[in-house]
Amino acid sequence: MTRALALIYALAAYLAFFLVFLWFVAFVGDIREVAGISPPTTVDLAPSSASMGMAILINVALVAVFGIHHSVAARMGFKDKLTRTVPKSVERSTYVLVASLILAAVMYFWHPIDITVWSIGGIGATILWALFAIGWVVLFTSTWLLNHFELFGLQQAWHHGDPDGPPVQKMRTPLFYRLVRHPLYLGFFIALWATPEMSVGHLVLSASLTAYILIGIHYEEKDLVAHFGAQYEDYRRKVGSLIPGLGRR
Repeated sequence: MTRALALIYALAAYLAFFLVFLWFVAFVGDIREVAGISPPTTVDLAPSSASMGMAILINVALVAVFGIHHSVAARMGFKDKLTRTVPKSVERSTYVLVASLILAAVMYFWHPIDITVWSIGGIGATILWALFAIGWVVLFTSTWLLNHFELFGLQQAWHHGDPDGPPVQKMRTPLFYRLVRHPLYLGFFIALWATPEMSVGHLVLSASLTAYILIGIHYEEKDLVAHFGAQYEDYRRKVGSLIPGLGRR
């Protein structure tokens, strides 16, 4: 594979991620039209003929498939095996592409359960919509605070063929990372739960993805400790996981 092909592949994977990410924002917020464009499905708007019990089982299974891939494929052991057949320069892009396709499948095959858990109007709804937007801003900003291009595989593809490969990742804690260890997950958490209209289907989505986030953090931190050693251990002792001051080790 040439550097040009690696870059084309990485850019295609990134474009797929970005489109699916926009769909996911609309999906979680049950936003049914923006500028005349409607997402294929939302958390409360999709074809479904399943009973509530079956819908819950299907939805939890869909999230589990996403979570299993997202966690297992991010582990170093899996990466080592994958790079025996896939060039190391596009390993991350492959991960991003597959994760995006799985998330798209989760949304496409989602079964809405449009039973109201809570409904908040007035100023309360305005505050929740503001928090919803803030959650996504925190999430997306967090990817840029460290290395957005490395996170989504573009940097690795750019360095395809370089003897030294991409620059070695260094331990940094800019802005949000001084307050919590996982601001990206915190933004995700806020966006999932900040809604003025919570349905049973949305509750299943939020609860199952929250469980995935907590499990994912456990395994991700093992890799971070293995990579950064005592430096990350010291960081964990000083900074909370998702809430400032809480979850320090």
